[in-house]
Amino acid sequence: MTIHTHALTLLDHQLTELPKKIQFCKNCVVSNQRPRTTFNEQGICSACQWAYEKDYLIDWQSRHQELTELCDRHRSNDGSFDVIIPNSGGKDSGYVAHQLKIHYGMHPLCVTWAPFEYTDIGWKNFQAFIQAGFTNLSCYPDATLHRKLSRLAFILKGDAWEPFAYGQKAWAFHMAEKFNIQLIMYGENGELEYGGSEKYKYLPQESPEEWEKAYYKGASVDALITQGIDLGIFTDTIWQEPSLKFYKAPDPQKIIEQKLSMHWFSYYKKWTPQENFYYAAKHTGFRTNPEGRSEGTYTKYASLDDKADGFHWYLSYMKFGMGRCSRDAQTDIRRHHITREEGIRLVKKYDGEFPARYFQWFLNYLEIDADFFWQVMDIYRTRSSVWEQQQGQWIMTQTVT
Repeated sequence: MTIHTHALTLLDHQLTELPKKIQFCKNCVVSNQRPRTTFNEQGICSACQWAYEKDYLIDWQSRHQELTELCDRHRSNDGSFDVIIPNSGGKDSGYVAHQLKIHYGMHPLCVTWAPFEYTDIGWKNFQAFIQAGFTNLSCYPDATLHRKLSRLAFILKGDAWEPFAYGQKAWAFHMAEKFNIQLIMYGENGELEYGGSEKYKYLPQESPEEWEKAYYKGASVDALITQGIDLGIFTDTIWQEPSLKFYKAPDPQKIIEQKLSMHWFSYYKKWTPQENFYYAAKHTGFRTNPEGRSEGTYTKYASLDDKADGFHWYLSYMKFGMGRCSRDAQTDIRRHHITREEGIRLVKKYDGEFPARYFQWFLNYLEIDADFFWQVMDIYRTRSSVWEQQQGQWIMTQTVT
């Protein structure tokens, strides 16, 4: 299979907005190639600035009171479900669900937009979470449709994982609408915690209108399908496919009429992923990767659920020069678990490690071959500011020091 790059209109609109001159944060290991991340005059990234605020400036007791009042307004009197919690069975969603049920007296209905394919440990953790005392509704999207969307996203967005992101955001709203549950509680505001838009820095919630720019690389599922029609992957009848509704939020008017609102738990409680891991291990049966550290990083408790996860991070490395280890190191530096110097050494050792364990599965899932895979890698390295070819080899132009 050959890609005719001149015929493609790439849909990761973030790439055109990135600075050409690379700058690394002086506190962590992130660079200005992470979309929407900004730096202050001292060269500190927005996520590190927020980490400082969390440690020293935010009144968490007041935030706790806000959460208590929010739960009091929504808590059911008859034991019926009163909050929707998106759940993967991972450490973060386990922490949120258990906190709301046990410490705030809520009655959560957990909902899952299923992974492309569970890893063994991902499935075990998901089952352990349910056994810990939670009701869960899972959606397994039409596999034929999902596969085609993923292959298109891989080519046009440099991220086959994107269709999971669509459902991860939308499925909770559909279940809230279906069961008339007004409160939806997500985990963290990723834009704020890991670097990105600060629009909701001091607000507990966002609306679905924000999803396209913040989470979908500037192009919705409709844009992906439109190109899929142009490329012959779909026909015009695809618009009548009922499964498409779950890749998009419900009608905005219905959201308003039913007073549906999503909130970030991280607004109310200081968000520390490692502590979430310890909490979930104790209360919801969460276990780490039995194979040891995950490919591309030094940690063994994050992003374990899906066989596709490693390629989501590897494509990030192709486009932005930052992979899975970079993300973990940034997070641990900001939480004072490791120093910047330790983070740099870890990044140099593990970032960009190829996720070989599920490579053949990934090729089979997308129905592509290895040559096609590397053609796509070259498309995104060519458009990146962090790579250049020297004597036929791809070389990263600048690394964190």
